[in-house]
Amino acid sequence: MTTDESEAVDAFERLGLTSYEAKVFIALHRLGSGAARDVADVTDVPRSQVYSVAESLENRGLLEIQQSNPIRYRPVSIEEAQQTLEDRFERERERAFDYVDAVKQEATSEETQEDIWTVRSRERVDDRAVDLLSGATEKIVIGMRLPELLTESIVRTLEERAAAGVSVIAISRTDEIRERLDAVDGVDVETPPAYREGDQRSGRIVIADDDGILLSVVDDDGSETAIWSSGSLFASVLIQLIDASDELRHDPE
Repeated sequence: MTTDESEAVDAFERLGLTSYEAKVFIALHRLGSGAARDVADVTDVPRSQVYSVAESLENRGLLEIQQSNPIRYRPVSIEEAQQTLEDRFERERERAFDYVDAVKQEATSEETQEDIWTVRSRERVDDRAVDLLSGATEKIVIGMRLPELLTESIVRTLEERAAAGVSVIAISRTDEIRERLDAVDGVDVETPPAYREGDQRSGRIVIADDDGILLSVVDDDGSETAIWSSGSLFASVLIQLIDASDELRHDPE
């Protein structure tokens, strides 16, 4: 892949170099070696700035300085520079995520955590649904009306959970969905109550055990948005309300 110099400079900046450092480093590889004047001649870095930039690059382990008159600079090999930047990136990555992990552990002990989360886009909703289903150990209830929402990853996860002894109930009025899930061993397929026939915006409902739930809606443009909660009071109460609502509608007395 051919990259022009401005793109290369941008890439070096994303790796932690300044614009001037990237330009000097590239210039020295173009020259092989050179003094500040030589570098300034082939780049837009002012000669007065080359000295400090070169010192910074030396500190980063990306060039060597020859104490001559005038002072000359030579870049380390591309392989050495690449390894140096990779090592630095790895150290910074560990430092950053170690801190985030420590903060996260502190936050989990607080009582102010959010119980309800929102995810947007069909792919992300699908990933979250699979996560909830995968964690179920006793019971799964899943419902949907659109065949395209019954993805291969969901079918595979339902099959795996059913094989592990989890009770799996699938609810749909759509023939294509019912036929597909009827073919999965261990999945019981049911028809939703008549009072839900007019629902044209529902996407999916996923209930995992008694403490994980996902509810989604499908907009007119086909995009999907879901709320979900797991291991929270909100999830358990909502699941109880859904169960109670179905019981009342089946047995109003």
